[in-house]
Amino acid sequence: MEFVLSELTEQVLTARAAKKSLFIAGGGTKAFYGNQRALLPQDEHYQLDMTAYTGIVNYHPSELVVTARAGTPLAELEAELERGGQMLAFEPPHFGSAATVGGCVAAGLAGPRRVAAGGVRDFVLGVRMLDAQGNLASFGGEVMKNVAGYDVSRLMAGSLGIFGALLDVSLKVLPRPLEETTRVLDTTQDEALKLFTAWRSQPLPISASAWVPDETAPGRGRLTVRLSGAPPAVRAAAARIGGDDLDDARAWWLGLREQTHAFFNRETPLWRLALPPTTPTLEWGPMLLEWGGGQRWFSGSVDAKALRAAAERAGGHATLFRTAGWVEPEGGVFHPLPPGVATITRRLKQELDPSGLFNPGRLYPEL
Repeated sequence: MEFVLSELTEQVLTARAAKKSLFIAGGGTKAFYGNQRALLPQDEHYQLDMTAYTGIVNYHPSELVVTARAGTPLAELEAELERGGQMLAFEPPHFGSAATVGGCVAAGLAGPRRVAAGGVRDFVLGVRMLDAQGNLASFGGEVMKNVAGYDVSRLMAGSLGIFGALLDVSLKVLPRPLEETTRVLDTTQDEALKLFTAWRSQPLPISASAWVPDETAPGRGRLTVRLSGAPPAVRAAAARIGGDDLDDARAWWLGLREQTHAFFNRETPLWRLALPPTTPTLEWGPMLLEWGGGQRWFSGSVDAKALRAAAERAGGHATLFRTAGWVEPEGGVFHPLPPGVATITRRLKQELDPSGLFNPGRLYPEL
């Protein structure tokens, strides 16, 4: 891997000397996510392809930590963890077989289990990255007690590569649950939100929840709840929640994570709303609810400013997750940052990438 690393460093130095932007590329499964700019012919010469930088560097199941290179296929890492009886608890979506560890962290996307386990940044212990001067910079560490530089390493999650190219990532892993079961109930969206609120106040081992609208029965939908943990706790919770068992539950949750359900129409814009779970039903049409009502999906063309204003009034924010060919809103696909957060983000960009080399505009147009 030293030769590959040398090649990557040389590409960074070449782009910097030519004063050209450098576009970080991995498996390409999340290329749709973030602000887009049409690549020019000369851009092809300044793409930093990370897919050759692969391999699991360090993994000892007893330590609950794994370190992998950025180009490592995400499926390969998860298969190795499964052999050890462990998992990436935030259930990262792949969106394709070529998904990589670096892309997983850079995108910062989490799946159904996030409501119980936490997001990507909660599991990032340390990173090693290539900066705009071609230097190797390390933040954090490989053990859970090491907090040196911890905040900086966590900020790499969801940064979409604007601060530098991730090389190695150390992630906390967790044991797989002893038992899981999924229950299904027929409810309205309002009823689902009330149940989410009631369940949050009870010691239930809920590891994922979703409400999916029924296109054939307006106003109604299917509430799906996954229970994970010790067998006695799971069985007691299932009896309390009621409903029916879901056949092939693992495939169903995988489909939700990978957005292969019919609700996620790839031909219309897809919006993701992050809201306080107690937010009542929003009058924007049918939405798919996840994370106990904290994440809501809306598929359709809407006025971006109006939708974001509604999300702000509720104490949340709205992101245009997939444009589906729709024109990006003014200011980009991500909800505008609060002034204080925007200032900190600009300062961090200036510190780590003063020449604006990496992925310009991908996160926010001005960065």
